[in-house]
Amino acid sequence: MTIHFIGAGPGAPDLITVRGLNLIRRCPVVLYAGSLVPEAIVAEAPPGARVLDTAPMTLDEIIAEMRAAHGAGHDVARVHSGDPSLYGAIGEQMRRLDALGIPYEVTPGVPAFAAAAAALKTELTLPDIAQTVILTRTAVRSSAMPDGEDLETLGRSGATLAIHLSVNNLAHVVKTLTPLYGADCPVVVAVRVSWPDQQIIRGTLADIRDQVKTAEVTRTALILVGRALAAEGFTDSRLYAPDHDHLLRARKDG
Repeated sequence: MTIHFIGAGPGAPDLITVRGLNLIRRCPVVLYAGSLVPEAIVAEAPPGARVLDTAPMTLDEIIAEMRAAHGAGHDVARVHSGDPSLYGAIGEQMRRLDALGIPYEVTPGVPAFAAAAAALKTELTLPDIAQTVILTRTAVRSSAMPDGEDLETLGRSGATLAIHLSVNNLAHVVKTLTPLYGADCPVVVAVRVSWPDQQIIRGTLADIRDQVKTAEVTRTALILVGRALAAEGFTDSRLYAPDHDHLLRARKDG
């Protein structure tokens, strides 16, 4: 018996991994984050499976379901949105399972920032522009940010920022980053990326807040900030340069 933490991807049902889908299809117990995981994914559970939306449940209640399944010898598909390693709250679940001696495995999923970049047809790491992507959030009602991880400190890097769970804190994001990135720095707010009602709002630090207010976006949005979002004239990567050799390709001079 195993608890399978599964990343369902950002929203589109066909963005779940083959492994994740196969696990859901064979697990007699499926626990899923109902507000973020499409019904089409959990509909793949086998006939007669115990399928529970964990949105209204506490951690204790979720662990109780896992413990009961373990006692009955049933595998569990614990389905999270995106990739469970990012803001998935799986750490405390795994800690409880460790204490109970219940085995578990993790199947990764497509994270929202990758789905947003795909929707934008944008590479987030462009030569001479940005070679680092920082995944972060801001503190609103959730857990406080650790020392040294505040947005001002991270923004000094000039990296492409993928700011999660912060659309309701957009005023703070804009105020903090404008002196560091410039008011004309490109910003994208990707709302429910890959879902049928996906919205992509493009702007700059100067105007993105007004655009988001007009669109009445209040949740399920990712904020991307950085020059790579609208870069032109950047240097080609060395990866495919004819004078760049490596193990699989000889140097091609001339």
